[in-house]
Amino acid sequence: MTTPDHVRIFDTTLRDGEQSPGASMTLEEKLQIAEMLEALGVDIIEAGFPIASNGDFEAVREIAKVVKEPVICGLARAGFRDIDRAAEALEGARRARIHTFISTSPVHMKHKLQMEPEAVYEAVIASVRRARTHTDDVEWSPEDATRTDRDFLCRCVEAAIKAGATTVNIPDTVGYSTPDEYGELIAMLLSRVPNADKAVFSTHCHNDLGLAVANSLAGVRAGARQVECTINGLGERAGNAAMEEIVMALKVRADRMPFDTRIRTEQITRASRLVSQITGFPVQYNKAIVGKNAFAHESGIHQDGMLKNNQTYEIMTPESVGLTSSSLVLGKLSGRHAFREKLKALGYELGDNALQDAFNRFKTLADKKREIFDDDIVALVDDEIMRAHDRIRVKALHIVAGTGGPQKATLTLEVDGEERSVEATGSGPVDATFNAIRALVPHTARLQLYQVHAVTEGTDAQAEVSVRLEEKGKTVVGRGADTDTLVASAWAYVSALNKLLLKRDRTAPPAEDHGASALG
Repeated sequence: MTTPDHVRIFDTTLRDGEQSPGASMTLEEKLQIAEMLEALGVDIIEAGFPIASNGDFEAVREIAKVVKEPVICGLARAGFRDIDRAAEALEGARRARIHTFISTSPVHMKHKLQMEPEAVYEAVIASVRRARTHTDDVEWSPEDATRTDRDFLCRCVEAAIKAGATTVNIPDTVGYSTPDEYGELIAMLLSRVPNADKAVFSTHCHNDLGLAVANSLAGVRAGARQVECTINGLGERAGNAAMEEIVMALKVRADRMPFDTRIRTEQITRASRLVSQITGFPVQYNKAIVGKNAFAHESGIHQDGMLKNNQTYEIMTPESVGLTSSSLVLGKLSGRHAFREKLKALGYELGDNALQDAFNRFKTLADKKREIFDDDIVALVDDEIMRAHDRIRVKALHIVAGTGGPQKATLTLEVDGEERSVEATGSGPVDATFNAIRALVPHTARLQLYQVHAVTEGTDAQAEVSVRLEEKGKTVVGRGADTDTLVASAWAYVSALNKLLLKRDRTAPPAEDHGASALG
């Protein structure tokens, strides 16, 4: 049961977040994130858009089976086929929600739907009624609500609730609204719609003007009791409202916004890192709450204040979002028990086999690297987890490089249990390495991104490499970490290839009418 002061956190990282170009995820990756969201304490997980593809359908179905605590939600357009497909994907859920939507703004109705307002109004009623035949938990959204005629919006909201919608979401689909405007919109609907008290109102704000979090909070203050958001603000265009910013704003400024969430804030940093790892989207250093510099102090005045009392320049503690107070933690003499305890402190619970594999890699790293930091361990363990189901693995890599040239890579891969070796040249050591991979695993994928950053400081720091590949419209991101940048590069490319292998067999069914995209 919820209280009037409880704000439900509706996480759409796996649906709206995945619409961000280059952020597509495999089934295994979606399950990892879903389990992380469950540990985080989100109320509702929007697991996907089941009609969009067989892959999305399977992901929603598997998440519905595995994840038990949150409500599992599937998105559907107003067509019955969409709604029935979502219901089928959600059959195994302990608690299921169907989220159906249709555009209501003049520009969307005319140019996107090519429907008259009265036809849209009838579709609202029909779609909600259809969803209610499958579940008592139905959410309805008027896409592009903030640019919709107010009278028509009120009429549609009233009809949706009367037809059985238990949650009404008000999307700022194109990120056009301002906080005062969005708050007034929520307040207007709550006061003008006769049956507004029979549904929970929700916010869904995009960040095109950098106002998604501010708009969401304005909606909460006006009476919304659900916030739709994503980890790290992931999403198409400029992204969605960032979950971590909304949750910590409500927690830190409870004096102005006396509302609670059930989020276990100590898991926020872990969730942020996992989403960044899987999508290949790095978190900007000055990102609020989870950025690398969010709790860093370089100015002399700030450092002096922090040494006297950390409240002089910190409005929340690093520990409150899952950062540990110490950064130097373990070394090559550390034992398995200490390693396990450190992993627990960082938010990891590994089985015995996975723990032993991670510990072995830690020992190898400790022999190469003088100081082991928390971020080193996070990169190491995340990298190990991501390799668990790989069909292709790097077994050995030897590089010849320098000013004399030619740059040469001798590579051995294990492909479906069989070792293959080749020698290749290139215009540099990375190019030679990637040429060797292409020779051993022929493919037509195009390299869209190659990115390297150091996990920690120093010349012995681990390199974390991101590789983005595109093949026939399918985009995947692979990552690898190692103290040797070239080894990390090979692992990142191979990781991306493994994801492509999973995607190759997936085909999308033909789309219906009523709008081809989701909420924006």
